[in-house]
Formats: sequence, C-alpha cells, structure tokens
Amino acid sequence: MTVMQLTKKTTRRNTGIWFLPLLVGIPAFIAASLSISDLLRLLPTEFWWRAISNADFTDPRQLLYRHAFLPRLAISLLVGAALGLAGTLFQQILRNPLAEPTTIGTNAGASVALTLATLYAPWMLEHGREWVAIAGGTISTLIVFALASGRGFSPIRIIIGGLIVSLTFSSASAFLMAANREYSQELYIWQSGSLIQNGDATAFALAPWLLAGAAAAFLLVRPLQILDLADEGASSLGNNPTLTRMTGLAVAVILSAIATAAVGVISFVALAAPVLTRLAGARTLHQRVIWAPLLGASLLWLTDRVVQILPFVSEIPAGTATAFLGAPLLLLLLPKLRIAPHKNGDAPSVFRRRNGLPWLLTGLLVLGFFLCLSLAAGRDINGWYWATSDELGYLLPLRAPRVVVALSAGIMLAFAGVVIQRMTGNPIAAPEVLGISGAAALGVLLLFVSMASFSRPAMFLAGLAGALVSLLLIAPMGYRKALAPERLLLSGVAVATMASAASAIVLASGDPRLGILLAWLSGSTYTATADDAITAGIITAILVGIAPLTARWLEILPLGMAAARGVGLGVDQVRIILLVLIATATAASTLIIGPLSFVGLMAPHMARVLGFQRALPQLAAAGLVGGLMLMLADWAGRMLIFPWQIPAGLLAALVGGPYFIALMRTRRS
Repeated sequence: MTVMQLTKKTTRRNTGIWFLPLLVGIPAFIAASLSISDLLRLLPTEFWWRAISNADFTDPRQLLYRHAFLPRLAISLLVGAALGLAGTLFQQILRNPLAEPTTIGTNAGASVALTLATLYAPWMLEHGREWVAIAGGTISTLIVFALASGRGFSPIRIIIGGLIVSLTFSSASAFLMAANREYSQELYIWQSGSLIQNGDATAFALAPWLLAGAAAAFLLVRPLQILDLADEGASSLGNNPTLTRMTGLAVAVILSAIATAAVGVISFVALAAPVLTRLAGARTLHQRVIWAPLLGASLLWLTDRVVQILPFVSEIPAGTATAFLGAPLLLLLLPKLRIAPHKNGDAPSVFRRRNGLPWLLTGLLVLGFFLCLSLAAGRDINGWYWATSDELGYLLPLRAPRVVVALSAGIMLAFAGVVIQRMTGNPIAAPEVLGISGAAALGVLLLFVSMASFSRPAMFLAGLAGALVSLLLIAPMGYRKALAPERLLLSGVAVATMASAASAIVLASGDPRLGILLAWLSGSTYTATADDAITAGIITAILVGIAPLTARWLEILPLGMAAARGVGLGVDQVRIILLVLIATATAASTLIIGPLSFVGLMAPHMARVLGFQRALPQLAAAGLVGGLMLMLADWAGRMLIFPWQIPAGLLAALVGGPYFIALMRTRRS
C-alpha cells in the first residue's frame, strides 16, 4: 500500500469518526429543541422532575407530561433504535442494501396477524401482542424467502417478493377493516404507525426486547462478518453459515415484529438508518450495529416532532411521514443495486392460438351472461332473488351505472396493462403496481383540496397529470440497464409509496369534503352516476378504437430496441404515444373506480395463458377478462356481506395479490 493510499484510507476513517456523531446529533438536536419548546408550553421547568416520580393527579398538565409526552418520546427512541438495528441485520445477512422490514414483508405480516387477532381472537392478546406479531412477521418473511428461493435468494428477487407480499397483506387488512367498520378507524390509525401513547406500559414492554436484541446482535457481529468470506471460507473458520443466518434473521424479525406490535408499521427507518451510516463512514458491521440504532432513534424522534407541528387538523401518523420521506431514498438507491441482465424470454411458456375468434365470441357471450347477472341478481332481507321485469324498472337506474363503470374500468386497466407489459417486456408490470394509479389518485386529491369547486373534466386532467408524472419518474429507471423489469417494478413501487403517503397527508388536511373520497380511494363504485357511466363508456370506446392502431408497435417493441429501430420504428416517438395512452386509460379508470385493483396485471397475463400471444388478440381477450373481473368484483362486493358493501377495487386487489405471488412462484427459476 502506497503512502497516498494509506493517507486516503485514514482520511476516510477519520471522516467517518467525525461525521457519524454529526449525522446522529443534528436530527437529535433539532428534535430535542422542538421537544423542549413544546414542553415549556406544557409545564414549567420546576415540575419536570417531580411529575416523573409523583405526578399531581389534579394537574392535567402534569398528567399529560407523565403519561403522554414522556412515553411518546421514549417509544419513538425505542422503536427507531429497534428498526435501525433490524435493518442493519437484514442488509448484512441478505447482502442487500434495500432489505428492511417493510421491503421484505415482515411488517405487513405482523400487522395483518395483529389485525386478525384483534378482530376475531382477542384472547390471543391477553399475554401481550408481541408473540402474535412475531408469528405473523415470521410467516410473511418465510413466504418471501420461498418466492426468492428459485434464484438463489437474489437480492432483487427478495425485495420484489417482499413488496408484493406487503401489497397483498395490506389489501387483506383493508378488507378486514371494511368488513368490521366499527373498528376501522382505530385499526387504520394504528396500522399507519401512530406513536401516540396513553401511559408507559408499551415503552416498558418494548425495552427488554430491544436490550435482548441488541445483546444478540453484538454477539452475532463476528460470525456475520465472517460470512463476507463466502460459505466455504466461513465454514473453514468453524462458522456454521446456515445457523448464523437463521439466528440473525430471527433476531431481525423479532425486533421488527415487536416494533410493529407497539406502534404499527413504521416504514423505511430501517432502510435509511443503516444506509446513511454506511455512507457516513461506518465501514464495519460493528460500527453499523452501534450507529444505525442511534440514527434510527434520532430520525424517528425528529419525524415525530415534525408531524406534531404541521398545520393539519388531524395529526399525520409517523409511519406515513417516514414512508413519504423514505420512498425517494429507495429511488436513489436503486441504481446501486446489481441486477442481472434481463431476457425477454423468461416468461412462462404458453401455447399460441391460431384462430382465437371463436374463443373471443365465447368470451363475449360469457360477459353478456354475467352482465345480466349483475343487473338482475341480488339479495335483500329475505335472501337471494332474481328481479322481475317490473323490479328492473327501478333497479336499473341504481345498478346500471355501477355495472357500466366497473366494466369500463376493467377494460381500460387491461388495455393499459397489455401496453405496459409489451412495451417493457415485463410480464409483471401493471398500472397499479408501478404507482400510476396511485399517482393519478393523488392528482385528483390535490385538485380537490386546492379548489373550491371543479368539474369531472378537471378531475380527469388532474388524474392524467399525476399518471404522466409517475410515468416520467419510472420510465428512465426502466429504460436504463436494458429495460430491467425488476428495476422498473421497484421504482414503480417507490412511486406508489410516495403517492400513497402524499395522499394520506392530503387526507389529514381536515377538509370536510374529503369524506366523500374515502370510499373512492378504496376502489368503489358507490357514487357512480349515469353521467359517469356515459363518460366511462365513451373513453373506453375511444381506446378500443385506437387499440388496433398500436398493434404493430406492440408486436415489435418486445423484440428489443435494436430490432425495433432496424425495421424503421421511431422508438422514442412510439413510447411517448404509448405512455400517453397508458396514462389516459389509467387516469380514467382511477377516476371512476379508484386506485386499488390488480386487474391491469391479471387480465393481460390470463389472456396470454389462454393462448392470445399476438398483440391485437391479447388486447381484445384482456379487455374481456378485465371487464368481467371488475364487474363481478363489484357485484360480489354488493352481495357478500349484505347489507354492507366491499369496494370492487379492494376485492379485486385481494384476489390479485395472491395471483401475483403465484405468478412470481411460477417464474422462480
């Protein structure tokens, strides 16, 4: 090693020594300043220490200080430290800079397990919520590893599996809340990651778990560092790589699950803390195990103080705020993630129909039958019935707009899904998964809170603008590295996370008109009118008319950029046109049905499995499948828990999540 190299290495080490305390100390200093400022307004300084040990129950200020302010401060520090340590272990064991409890599905599993126990088996919580959360987090993590096993637990495969499991479990949680409306508000606040405390019981319960996890992590530092030598080298030094990994993963899952049990889902703190400490100079695992929990505690403490001073009527949950701040970090880290070159031919092999016209005609007949079923079949207090001609006279004005809107939205989402999948060569791309639907919904929400009155065309333009912005964000990421589908998918999920968090912030603004949008956000046709049905039908008809004009482009683009240019196709111009069509279809369907659904994923794939490989037949078959799926979801949502209703988009998402998991499993090799 030369003198210059030694000097550079020493400089980097010294920079880390000085910069790490600053990285942790600056957020902590700001959070402490905000905390002291709030505390001075709450209680005079002479009562601070006395209220800790002997609070005056006649003084509400001392009670708030002792049983709300201090426990909330303690829980933000404890949860932040637990997540920082869990993220460090996940990233070291999986050798993946994007691994953390949210991105690998651990938090989602713990959350849905606690929701199930709260609603249907409260006796399981009598001895603490931690064990239920650990069980749920373990199950969801094992599912993710099962999805990633076929490719040697590749980092990108684990992250994609985790994100899809998280989306699926989130849909399941939303379904449970829709079916148990009397508890939905409390469950929603908890699942969003609220740090509000009513006493110190949670903090005292969490502290021993964190101390035990920290002790286990320090004991695992050396064995985990040896794993950097690869399994053969680690084994030659007397290390058992499998046992070390399983032990480390168990500690990380437990820390993540108990944090979720305490406050709900706090996103991306476990991603940011280890990555930022590494970038700041923590080169060794021992340094990261020390500094990442400190930074996690500092970041969550600061986030919690900031959300309390934002000018909203209702407080934004800390979990929502961290998601909004962490998703951009995920986008910034994606270029650093190594991804194997993508091959367009990795989709599952399916047969090709030489003449699909009879099958399409059969599909039209099936669609017509279920259209009649949706309009005439139903339930009332006496049970199931089939409406007579006289009853249809007053039922059709109520049901027909919902049926037409659902049918149109399904066709448009299927159209957008086919175009995205063929344009990118990615069979697991979809408007909902790539964040386009969420961004369109955010555009509508921003319009809603910024203007006193507006029309449907204005809402459509706002949704179109949001969809186009999301496409502009994710398209460069996807086209880099030869259209790597996993990179495109991850960037889309990051955009979806930002759109979802921003929507939650808009909803927290307190605008009294926002109540009417809550059902729409879950994918509902409750408010569909005749005008909505006419508008949806017209837009769908226009897109159906345009579809044949895009068939040649969609046949050529999957062959690759060089082949497309070789046959004279203006790739850049074609992509712009197709992106506008995708954004238009997604914005229109989102406007009338909401952002929740996996129809844009499932319909194109089902059409392909049925043998419709060419672009135009696939568009037609996917449109039939998508329209049928969402129309049946709307009808089932009206009937399953009568007299209450389940939003059609939510029901479709609940079915689509497992379908996506099954699709990933079939492509695991």
